[in-house]
Amino acid sequence: MSEDAPPEGAAPETTPGAALELQRVVKSFGPVIALRSGSLRLQAGSIHALIGENGAGKSTMVKIMAGLYRRDAGDFQLHGEDVDFTSTAQSKAAGIAVIYQEPTLFPDLSVTENIFMGRQPVNRFGRIDRKAMRDEVRQIFQRLGVALDPDRITEGLSIADQQIIEIAKAISLDASVLVMDEPTAALSGVEVERLFSVARSLRDEGRAILFISHRFDEVFDLCDTVTVMRDGAYVATTPIAETTVDDLVRQMVGRDVTELFPKQEARIGEPLLEVSGLTSPGVFHDISFTVRSGEIVALAGLVGAGRSEVVRAVFGVDDYREGDVRMLGAAVVRGNPSAAMQAGLALVPEDRRRQGLVIDAGVGGNITLAIRRRLAKWGLITTGIENRAARVWASRLEVKTHALDSVAATLSGGNQQKVVLAKWLATDPKVLIIDEPTRGIDVGTKSEVHRLLSQLAGEGMGILMISSELPEVLGMADCVLVMREGRITAEIDRADATSENVMFAATHATEAAA
Repeated sequence: MSEDAPPEGAAPETTPGAALELQRVVKSFGPVIALRSGSLRLQAGSIHALIGENGAGKSTMVKIMAGLYRRDAGDFQLHGEDVDFTSTAQSKAAGIAVIYQEPTLFPDLSVTENIFMGRQPVNRFGRIDRKAMRDEVRQIFQRLGVALDPDRITEGLSIADQQIIEIAKAISLDASVLVMDEPTAALSGVEVERLFSVARSLRDEGRAILFISHRFDEVFDLCDTVTVMRDGAYVATTPIAETTVDDLVRQMVGRDVTELFPKQEARIGEPLLEVSGLTSPGVFHDISFTVRSGEIVALAGLVGAGRSEVVRAVFGVDDYREGDVRMLGAAVVRGNPSAAMQAGLALVPEDRRRQGLVIDAGVGGNITLAIRRRLAKWGLITTGIENRAARVWASRLEVKTHALDSVAATLSGGNQQKVVLAKWLATDPKVLIIDEPTRGIDVGTKSEVHRLLSQLAGEGMGILMISSELPEVLGMADCVLVMREGRITAEIDRADATSENVMFAATHATEAAA
């Protein structure tokens, strides 16, 4: 923490005219204290970043603002007036709108119907005035500078477009405070720029915007002010122009993180995974690569390049028409994840909540999910056997949980990622495929995951990593395979990999020189 920062848990100095203000807010769930002293002040006409490690209390603060939770103690004011929301409807009516990472729209309804759901205007005949709704939606989209058809059914729209619809809904409700919770996690670079343009236009209209992100480049590009939280308490608020990434990291984790990419030397040995000519028409074409013992191979490229589809096919989740996959020289039956597991492959998927976890099950049950048959005796498995096996990996990966029977849904994003990693490492794989290993997790946990991947490679495991974060690719990979529109456009050795040549290969149809 910088010398002039206030003591941890102290509230920022009072500023007149705040749009929203939380002071020393406390929230507990039984014995678990989610917020010890949460403080935040948003000004009208400003974009304010809220950052902190997973478990710092950011989500709890947002849910109090949104009316999902009621605080146990502390002050909550909106435009200078005390508020105590008991429902999300009260929060929305007061002018607070929350734009989540994954919007929840009605897929069978149109864009306009989603925006006006539950409050459709009626004409003088008592019928829904669809023309008035469409006209207002067109005006909002024109103000935001986006081209969306108000009559388009929302099913099939990108996450970026769905977020724009949520923002349009907030504007139609005349929301004065907008909260954007990790809005860019699933967006491409072009989509992020469009979202930022919209956010700046909302700021210029005098609205207060709270932006929550783990990506420092976005925080410095978009925001005016940043508040840091740690362990459920307020740490500091600083103008963006007066701080640095190193300062923020130190405030977030309470220490210097000197090695975000702790890459250790590993002996690269024999080929483990060999993919040859893998083709799925319309998805990817002629994909060939090798992952060797001790090697970290990164699949880089823009969102939609086909990277996740390739690894899903390699692991047998999706089928493919041509090509073959071999482990230690032996063919792996295609379209069969069980065969892939038996051959020594493991896949940590991009969407940990939907594809990697049984979210309502316990930590221990999730960790042992892929090895239950191995643990069972005479077809039975006891809690004691399960917990002994789970405890080994929970300890090695430093999963922060009160008990192995704690429900996975209650864990922070970083700890959920550790549980998914533990589940697959428990299978003792020869090659670990990991899709977006650190998406949506904090800087301290990122460092831990990177250290673990480096250790596994040092022990002789082969690792195939998909990442959309260039620093992660450059910091961890021994070899970078760049994809564009379903094809590999470059294979670049670690010594030669730069941001420039990786991005060139990701955005140009012709092959980039390695």
